[in-house]
Amino acid sequence: MPRPSTKQDLLTAANEQFEKLWKLIETLPDEKSVTFDFDPSIGKGEAHWKRDKNLRDVFVHLYEWHSLLLNWVMSNQRGEAKPFLPEPYNWKTYGDMNVMFWEKHQAVSYDDSKEMLCESHKKVLDLIGRFSNEELFEKKAFSWVGGSTLGSYCVSVTSSHYDWAVKKIRAYIKQSVLPLRKETKNGD
Repeated sequence: MPRPSTKQDLLTAANEQFEKLWKLIETLPDEKSVTFDFDPSIGKGEAHWKRDKNLRDVFVHLYEWHSLLLNWVMSNQRGEAKPFLPEPYNWKTYGDMNVMFWEKHQAVSYDDSKEMLCESHKKVLDLIGRFSNEELFEKKAFSWVGGSTLGSYCVSVTSSHYDWAVKKIRAYIKQSVLPLRKETKNGD
């Protein structure tokens, strides 16, 4: 799917990827007990492969990035100049921010994290709906967005991030299922 470049494409992609995420989760026998323990030999070097240990961790990560977008847009629309990433973080240190988000939510239950994510997804879609196509995808529509577009940020925290979550869950499924198939073959 190409990266959305219109409001309608953005809303469609966000909803489709969100639905895809939930359909994949529904295939898991007991989603609440999923534990990510990725084999280092699968070549996944990014920090999130070690950081996120279960679906709750994925849900709160998505929720926190939704919150970043919502807070950033609302603050700047009220006239409060605020960067997308909160201090002291920047685009070179946002990995540390993700760890902070992870630590912050370790006591949150699976059910609460699921509810938080579903609510924040709706809020982000409502936010997107309030902007015109031009406001979302024309550069310099808002000075506080910098050299990008508001729509680009919206794509990043919705459809692109949901795709990240889907890939992570598929990697878990592949790692969990393939060893079972190998055992069956070897046992014949």
